[in-house]
Amino acid sequence: MTGDPPDDVAGTTAARPEQAGLDSAEAARRLAADGPNRLPARGRSPVPLLLLREMVHFFALLLWGAAGLALLAGMPQLAVAIVVVVLFNGVFAFAQEYRADQAGRRLRELIPADVTVRRDGRRTVVRAADLVAGDVVLLEAGDRISADLRLAEVHALAVNESTLTGESVPVRPRGGDAVLAGTFVVEGQAEAVVTATGARTRLAAIATLTQAATRPPSPLARRLGTVIKIIAVIALGVGTLFFALTLLLGMAPADGFLLALGVTVALVPEGLLPTVTLSLARAARSMASRNALVRHLEAVETLGSATFICTDKTGTLTRNEMTVVEIWTPAGPLDLAAPASAADIMRSAVACSTGRLVRTDGAVKGIGDPMEVALHALALHAGAAQEAAVTRRFPFDPVRRRASAVADGRLHLKGAPDAVLPLCGDTPQSRRAAEQALEAMSERGLRVLAVARRDAPAGETSEEVERDLTLVGLVGLEDPPRDGVTEAIATCRRAGIKLAMITGDHPGTARAIAAKVGLLGPDSLVLTGRDLPADDDALGALLDHDGAVIARVTPEDKLRIARALRGHGHVVAMTGDGVNDGPALREADIGVAMGASGTDVAREAADVVLLDDHFATIVTAVELGRATYANIRRFLTYHLTDNVAELTPFLVWAISGGTVPLALSVLQVLALDIGTDLLPALALGAEPASPRTMDGPARTGALLDRRLLMRVFGVLGPAQATVEMSAFTAVLALGGWALGADPDPTLLAAASGTAFAAVVLGQLANAFACRSQTRWAGNLPWRGNRLLLGAVASEAVLLLVFLGVPPLSGLLGGTLPPPAGWALAALAIPAVIGADALHKAVRSGRAGGDALPEVRSRTPRSPGG
Repeated sequence: MTGDPPDDVAGTTAARPEQAGLDSAEAARRLAADGPNRLPARGRSPVPLLLLREMVHFFALLLWGAAGLALLAGMPQLAVAIVVVVLFNGVFAFAQEYRADQAGRRLRELIPADVTVRRDGRRTVVRAADLVAGDVVLLEAGDRISADLRLAEVHALAVNESTLTGESVPVRPRGGDAVLAGTFVVEGQAEAVVTATGARTRLAAIATLTQAATRPPSPLARRLGTVIKIIAVIALGVGTLFFALTLLLGMAPADGFLLALGVTVALVPEGLLPTVTLSLARAARSMASRNALVRHLEAVETLGSATFICTDKTGTLTRNEMTVVEIWTPAGPLDLAAPASAADIMRSAVACSTGRLVRTDGAVKGIGDPMEVALHALALHAGAAQEAAVTRRFPFDPVRRRASAVADGRLHLKGAPDAVLPLCGDTPQSRRAAEQALEAMSERGLRVLAVARRDAPAGETSEEVERDLTLVGLVGLEDPPRDGVTEAIATCRRAGIKLAMITGDHPGTARAIAAKVGLLGPDSLVLTGRDLPADDDALGALLDHDGAVIARVTPEDKLRIARALRGHGHVVAMTGDGVNDGPALREADIGVAMGASGTDVAREAADVVLLDDHFATIVTAVELGRATYANIRRFLTYHLTDNVAELTPFLVWAISGGTVPLALSVLQVLALDIGTDLLPALALGAEPASPRTMDGPARTGALLDRRLLMRVFGVLGPAQATVEMSAFTAVLALGGWALGADPDPTLLAAASGTAFAAVVLGQLANAFACRSQTRWAGNLPWRGNRLLLGAVASEAVLLLVFLGVPPLSGLLGGTLPPPAGWALAALAIPAVIGADALHKAVRSGRAGGDALPEVRSRTPRSPGG
């Protein structure tokens, strides 16, 4: 405090501690015994270890093994190329994740650097870290509370506890009450005694919960892990089988090993992880442009998989700013569209308020109690904000539940209606009218203040002067819903996403807001934290309904809710902005923090940060996440189709007993995977979201399902491989080759170049075919994905480079095809497009839809159509 409180301030609780406080020697002894007032630090993994983790996951180990085998087989170029892929993907993923898991450090920053105490009988400033139990702390408006305290002397104190409780309205503690570390004083003054420091505070308990909560593997990580394991098993199994076949055919073990390695490399999509990583990074940039900052790349797709969103109320569904929305007077309701009509009641309301709307450094902000700030804002609009000459003030306290001030010879008073109306000397008829208006406003979820006044004789106490009042009116305030929230909630319902409101606010207020924005479900399930069952299974079953409202929750409650819903099979997105939300944000599949109004703790514990705190931004991010999932399936289809074409030459060679030469070399296979294929795959990862993306539930199944595998191995892959091998053998035959003979090296290089060109041109067509699962390529807008146009143009240029630049073509083993070879290779384009269109038409007919181009299905459409 900066000075002693004035004598005429009401609401003072006289339970004073020792005026001198601790002496310095005793404080030093307690500091040595209890330790500094700091939150326990959490051990962090060294940066080299974090980087190493990105280099040694299962798929990376598989590629490291392939590089080692290539080196042993005398193919250093192949080994170097594979190592570059692993290093690129690992470093990029590490760079994206480097700033994660800083919640513990941000929690410690909530403890202020200095605090005012009374030691050795005098005021002094000490470091917050040096506070000890028993210290006398002096608080005033604007102070961050630095330890758990017991209030001893209180002067109109208001404390904002929203960071710990989620309650948006400041509390008015009394002498003897506890206030907790991490909260802050918004009004008044107090003296308090330290009861707990450091690891023994409530804030430290929440920090421990946040650190203990483990972020579950994302759905994308689990799905990709499954895909990679399947591919690895198939690749190693087929490679081993080929090595055995080469030995049976009498090939030298070294040559057989080289061929087996080629088969293995052909089946491993080396460009898959870089494509996934870059696609997620691009989606993350797109989300950032729409006010959703992604802190963990996999969170992009996880949002798209969300089946349950737990949203808080204040600042997400609402604006987080109190606003006067209704005024009733004994003469009738006022029309706030004409603010001047409220001038009279606002003069009295502002006279007994201290909260103000002020301009500081060019910005307008509220100082003091948010409700009083809202009153001042309306007074400014009404032209009634002139500061009256206040001669006496009786601040709000929890007993009186009202505040008053004497100004210009009149007493102006405001407070809780049940504390003000009995003091008014109105007629029974006017009292009934006021009570009916109060009931109606309360049912609409408004916070209601009663405003009254009277002439004020000099020298009276608050008990004497606060009587025989005249009711001026009732003021209804609310934190209004954000624009667009109702529409966003409707979109969630259309997308099959269940919603729940989880808030620290009063259940009545929460219910009113939930009903107003359309979130409240048909069963009107409204609970408080105390109503929640202790068993997690029972909790999950209770909350597994759309539109539940849970009020007065604790950090432990939010943590349990996230865990219980995940246990019920949901992919849970949890929003939050306070310290109390940190544990739940980490426990949920996707933690969404508020960027504009949230604490650093919440932001660092989350996967996604909303820069505008708007619920509608979550829905936009979900749509982008669903589009990303669809895009991953697109380029996975694209990659695997190429793998079929790459494996076919080795199968033909093995089945023919070596009488048909290999159409592709191992290095040509690698050039396809991480050369010509990479840019089109990345462009497919940028395919815009379909208008039907939010129609129906999210696809949360396997990336490799029967539908995708059928398309790859039954349609696109065979079409491409058939043209590839036909063109290869035709060029050999036109050059005079006979089955079983050794072809001329120049002829073989030209035929191999033809096969390579057929695969590249087939993939060019495949890129357009993969843009949709239901519509054939010719019915898609050519400019719908401009990146793809540039990518296929680059693919064509790379084809000419790989075959036409002598040093590179000699290394890969193929040269430019003859004219007949180009003509044959070009047939891959209509073959792939035609096979894809036929497959979609047949599937459309089986689904009961009409013919292409408009394909319908009885099941919900996948994202991207």
